[in-house]
Amino acid sequence: MAVPANLKAVNSYLKLGKEYDKRDPTVAYFCRMLAVQKGIKLDSKSPDCKKFLFGLMDQLEATKKVLISQGDEAVSNDIVAQAHIENIAVNLFVWADGEDRNGVFNKSITKAFYSASLLYEVLTQFGEINDECKVQQRYAKWKAAYLNKCLKTGEIPTPGPEGSGFEDDFSSLSQVDDPTQQGPSGYNPANPPYPDQMNMPYQPTQPTQPQQPTNHPVPAPRAPTNQNIPPRAYQPEPATSTETNENANIDFEKALKFCKYATSSLQYEDVAAAVDNLTKALMELKK
Repeated sequence: MAVPANLKAVNSYLKLGKEYDKRDPTVAYFCRMLAVQKGIKLDSKSPDCKKFLFGLMDQLEATKKVLISQGDEAVSNDIVAQAHIENIAVNLFVWADGEDRNGVFNKSITKAFYSASLLYEVLTQFGEINDECKVQQRYAKWKAAYLNKCLKTGEIPTPGPEGSGFEDDFSSLSQVDDPTQQGPSGYNPANPPYPDQMNMPYQPTQPTQPQQPTNHPVPAPRAPTNQNIPPRAYQPEPATSTETNENANIDFEKALKFCKYATSSLQYEDVAAAVDNLTKALMELKK
């Protein structure tokens, strides 16, 4: 059924849901769930919109029964669903960002950034997203718009963030329409730029002389919320005054960031970048 004119704003979530139908039905389910929630706020009274939304809700109910019968806990447990979708969104964003910083530019990268921004929006139905996801979502929107513009004009984009870093100033970030509907043809939803299972290591094609993703300003993916947590956390002994003085020159926040960058690199089997960042963390701790 065609999307009514008054509900065109939810079309992007419906398209994303369709792309994830086979790859990850759980993600597809929550994409359509968000479309319903937004659609009700837009127009739930006109006959065509009411008919469309009721049809979509019937589809969701049928899908939920199937997923539950298959043992999918996410459709009935918001905590599990939130952790699952956040993992998908973060991994997709990190992959697109890593490719971009290595100088890879094509419509698939543009689409990946845009899809990541939509997935972060899907997360909002579980409550306000964390600060790291907010940063990545806004950057993904801006980057998708920028790369889409370059696709249309033939301009070669500058890899990575604009200026000193995207966390410092969001004033240049703009809303973006679906770039797959604006740029040159070539993106094929049946052959997406990201793996079918985003929790599996991805090995993108490396360009000639790739840049090492050192000093990566992107927050590292957060650990899934459903990890087994030990019953008692380790309590370190208080530092003595001598130890405190010895550590005065250490920037622990910087060392932690290098460790996070190394972890992100290892997820994509980039050994050189992982070693480089771990070395920097170690040098910081030896100050």
